[in-house]
Amino acid sequence: MRRAQRPHEQLPFDWRADKRGGEREGAGRKKTGRCSDAPHRARPAVRKYDVQHVVLRTRKDLPRLRRGKTYQAIARALRHTLGETAFRVCHTSIQRNHLHFLIEANDAAALSHGMRSLAITAARAINKVLGRSGKVFAFRYHATAIASPRQMRNALSYVLNNWRRHDEDEGSEAAQRAALDPYSTAIAFRGWREGVFAVPAHHAAAGYEPLPCASPESWLLRVGWERHGRISAFDVPGPLR
Repeated sequence: MRRAQRPHEQLPFDWRADKRGGEREGAGRKKTGRCSDAPHRARPAVRKYDVQHVVLRTRKDLPRLRRGKTYQAIARALRHTLGETAFRVCHTSIQRNHLHFLIEANDAAALSHGMRSLAITAARAINKVLGRSGKVFAFRYHATAIASPRQMRNALSYVLNNWRRHDEDEGSEAAQRAALDPYSTAIAFRGWREGVFAVPAHHAAAGYEPLPCASPESWLLRVGWERHGRISAFDVPGPLR
């Protein structure tokens, strides 16, 4: 006769002692310190009356962006954004390995959709002129909301004079003669302390076409920033606080 089996006694489960899952010390991919992408946390709210300072950084295997054919590729991508009402790229600055934008967006969805479209269009255009394929931008875009007149003035100076921060104004004789960065929308800005600049002769002779840009509609970007004085085209911006 088989011995009757005793039912197993059900012990209380202590989740703190279970080592098969959950957060553990030392788990996950180890940080190398080489990644400069923005943390993947929820983005702050986007308000229609603010201005967004947006930065896109390219991959390390891409050549300099500050040359003719990539300038034209980025200009074509910017041209696609013209006429948009909820997403307006009001200023652009092309640096060696990154792009700065000052953008007006009606809300978070408009900013996200507009930046995704701009990044994809720019990446395709850049790849086409470089004869390559694959990713162009290293990380997702980083956006900072500009919410006060002083902050807006600082952001304008930082973006439009950014070439002086990176010593691009000393890179050639033509650059040393130029008052404004030809790889930006500085020529469209009318708030220079020195007055309105004409297109530099050496660029006009080469058929230079300024980067496309939308007219600002926000109070901050139209007139609010002037509360703290006009901007010199020869300012060298420091780190943006």
